[in-house]
Amino acid sequence: MDFKDYYQTLGVTKSASDKELKQAYRKLARKHHPDVNPGDKGSEGKFKEINEAYEVLGDPEKRRKYDELGANWRMYEQAQQQGAQGWPGGSPFGGGGWTANTGGQAGGYRTMTEEEMREMFGDEDPFSDFFKTFFGGGGAREAGRGRGRTRAQKGRDIEHEVELTLEEAYHGATRRISIKEGGHARTIDVRIPPGVKDGSRVRAAGEGESGGNGGAAGDLYLRVRLQPHALFERDGNDLRTKVAVPLTTAVLGGEGNVPTMTGSVRLKIPETTQNGQVFRLKGHGMPVIGKADQRGDLYALAEIQLPRSLTKEQRQHYEALQRIEKQS
Repeated sequence: MDFKDYYQTLGVTKSASDKELKQAYRKLARKHHPDVNPGDKGSEGKFKEINEAYEVLGDPEKRRKYDELGANWRMYEQAQQQGAQGWPGGSPFGGGGWTANTGGQAGGYRTMTEEEMREMFGDEDPFSDFFKTFFGGGGAREAGRGRGRTRAQKGRDIEHEVELTLEEAYHGATRRISIKEGGHARTIDVRIPPGVKDGSRVRAAGEGESGGNGGAAGDLYLRVRLQPHALFERDGNDLRTKVAVPLTTAVLGGEGNVPTMTGSVRLKIPETTQNGQVFRLKGHGMPVIGKADQRGDLYALAEIQLPRSLTKEQRQHYEALQRIEKQS
């Protein structure tokens, strides 16, 4: 198996940010997606390579391990050329260490210590998933500890769906989640921050399934579903609503009451306001996640209310207005 340069696969440099990686991946994935290139085996293969590359580079922990391997790849090659051998059971680190040519001692070989391996290949747990797959063997924590040890495994992540009202999304909420594992149940109170959107995932680190053989626990994710609201529609961090404006107020100007998430506010209505006109109330929208002092805006759409019945006096005034309009 050849060493795979995942950065080259995505067409980015090693210093690329997470945002740049995601942009490059999306661009290439759209270009080579099988649905866009039906029957094209080349695009299909390229699409698989792109996904494999982003599977590693898009995960901060996997990317860190991959970078450690990439930085030491030439050292590994040189060690092989100088006579590295051994690797019982398909692992380069089985049997308590790594045998390498020392050039001068009887037999020409000795067992390298764990410290020497770390010096060559990096600090604690330096071997990436790609390295382990390539060599079919263990990791740094198994190095120097003998063969047959079971590798620690991270617990699985758990995902729950929770429904929130718009008010809960505005103010923040807490959900108590019950998790059953190994015949036992435990409850977790998860705080949902203000401003979450429909489809957001709230992470509770280490609250997933327990790990195996001393491995870390997985994470708990709450996927948010927002219930429809009677007065407001959400548009990102903004809210949209309607404000009823009497005909006389629309013509002559005045004030109207606009509902917000924290109570109604007075809105100045200019004269000759048209039906469907939109007014912006700055800072009366939804909170921005992670920025307690920032909020979106509220957009109020004017709905002009026509009278459903007329008194005799009102009719006289409208008739007089009609005569004026005909004369102009």
